[in-house]
Amino acid sequence: MKIYQVEKTLVSTNRIKEMGHRPLLVVREKGGGRSVAVDAIGCVAGDWVIAVSGSAGRSAAGSKDFPSDLTIVGIIDYWSED
Repeated sequence: MKIYQVEKTLVSTNRIKEMGHRPLLVVREKGGGRSVAVDAIGCVAGDWVIAVSGSAGRSAAGSKDFPSDLTIVGIIDYWSED
C-alpha cells in the first residue's frame, strides 16, 4: 500500500468493456510522479488516499481479471506529513 493525493478526475470515454464505468483519478505519490488509479470508494480532488497495486489492485477493483494496476481502497481522515 502507498499514500497518494488525488489531483483530479481523468475523463476517458473510450475504454475496454471490462473497465465498466468506474471512475479514474490522477493521483500523485508524495515526492513522486503522477499515476492513474481506479476509484473504488468515491474520492475527490485533494483527498489523501491509500492505494494498492498489482494483483491486490485488480482484486480491489472488483475482479482478478479487472485491468487495473492501481486502485484506491481508503481515504485518510488524518495524518501528519512530517
